[in-house]
Amino acid sequence: MRVRAQNPLNLKLLLIIVTTSSLLLFTLKSTLPSSSSPAGFLSRKAKGGAGCSPGKLPTSVAEALVHYTTSSITPQQTLKEISVTARVLDRASPCNFLVFGLGHDSLMWHSLNHGGRTVFLEEDAAWIEQISRRFPMLESYHVAYGSRVSEARGLMEAGRGPECTAVADPRYSMCQLALKGLPSIVYGVEWDVIMVDAPTGYYDEAPGRMSAIYTAGMMARNRHGGAETHVFVHDVNREVEDQFSREFLCEGYMRKQQGRLRHFLVPSHRDDPNRPFCPLVRTAA
Repeated sequence: MRVRAQNPLNLKLLLIIVTTSSLLLFTLKSTLPSSSSPAGFLSRKAKGGAGCSPGKLPTSVAEALVHYTTSSITPQQTLKEISVTARVLDRASPCNFLVFGLGHDSLMWHSLNHGGRTVFLEEDAAWIEQISRRFPMLESYHVAYGSRVSEARGLMEAGRGPECTAVADPRYSMCQLALKGLPSIVYGVEWDVIMVDAPTGYYDEAPGRMSAIYTAGMMARNRHGGAETHVFVHDVNREVEDQFSREFLCEGYMRKQQGRLRHFLVPSHRDDPNRPFCPLVRTAA
């Protein structure tokens, strides 16, 4: 989830608008009277949210607003792409949000999920150290990937086998695509939202996002209680991200595509062993 200096004015404007809208909404919810506000407040705290004085900006939101207002570096996602995930987080937060990738946009995601838990997984240990010095409030972990983009065709074929279409905890899966060496915290949390914007995938020797996409889908299918998981995949203009998201997150679960970003809503399969790996997609007559 590295960054590039592209259209800085438009992207900076977006980030200011998104962050400002978020903090204004938070402030209004904190100050306006509501018949359901006491119960709602207790419910949010029970889910892990932190309370604050009426009218006072949460520290994470204030820091994000200052950072993006003064920074000349902007995220790789466009205004419209970021807005898709921001709208979901506005409804879902505070929630458990897992992000494959760590970058200058990470503070934004952390702030938009104020009161929830946002965890970042990054392949570059030096990059984690650099970002952590600037934003120590971010929770990030180093992850090693054993795959390469050049292996994508073989991994796609393997992923269609019965050991990969059976719903299972990725740690114990027999599927070659399953990520089994992630930090234990990743397997111990049920994630409400997952963003796949890493690892690196733009050249043959890069690790690619094949396993990240598959594992995100399996985590969603393996959730308890029939819960649904929002899964986002960025850079679907590339062959791996395009094909693997269609195959393992399923076209039938896709809710929206905006630019290079796809949004899937994947239901739990645990309570319905007869549910097909992907739903049938009707074709036009």
